[in-house]
Amino acid sequence: MLSHTLNPEASGLIRSDGLPVGWAVSTVPVDYLAAVQAMEARVAAIAAGEASELIWLLEHPPLYTAGVSSRESDLLDVSRFPVHRTGRGGQFTYHGPGQRVAYVMLDLNQRGRDVRAFVRSLEAWLIGALAGFGVEAGVRDGRVGVWVERRGAGWSREDKIAAIGVKVRKWISFHGVSLNVEPDLTHFSGIVPCGIAEHGVTSLVDLGVLATMDEADALLKASALEIFGALAPERPPI
Repeated sequence: MLSHTLNPEASGLIRSDGLPVGWAVSTVPVDYLAAVQAMEARVAAIAAGEASELIWLLEHPPLYTAGVSSRESDLLDVSRFPVHRTGRGGQFTYHGPGQRVAYVMLDLNQRGRDVRAFVRSLEAWLIGALAGFGVEAGVRDGRVGVWVERRGAGWSREDKIAAIGVKVRKWISFHGVSLNVEPDLTHFSGIVPCGIAEHGVTSLVDLGVLATMDEADALLKASALEIFGALAPERPPI
């Protein structure tokens, strides 16, 4: 399996001033448009030097989002769930209960102005968290996100367990990642996830890992400490 490790300090991803990143967790589902509005406000405040960086963990009600590279033909069921057009990178994806969404608002002015290194850091963050569950995950050339290889008697396939879609404005990042903990995987059938029809999607529970959202959050936090540096608890923006 192809995977990679990342030395955050060598890539400038840990702030030299040691200021912590806010770490906020919403305990009830958050409306998508309200979350985007809150992100926009926080990004503007970070750019103005009026707020600290933030990683915000939440869940959304069932919905589809379309990134800037999305193709209309990849929306297979227009009426199934609300569809939101968004400015993040990538194509169509699904968000819903049982999926941990993490919106990552970091000041890349302080962490090296390298978007590719930032995306690699997000991949390494997810891979590190999954390793805590004993799940071997990695990345693939030409495919965005984090993948697992599944094997059986005479067969093997690769399924996507986490998606990445980000945007950068004035070198402040927003949008982020989604990790499938225990979503309803049939909900992905209304789209071609990330434009990749020849591979499937999976989750921790689908892989036989009976993980709770709290357990996933704990491992995401431990991995984030290694990748992004110090964290400080914070109330969710909304």
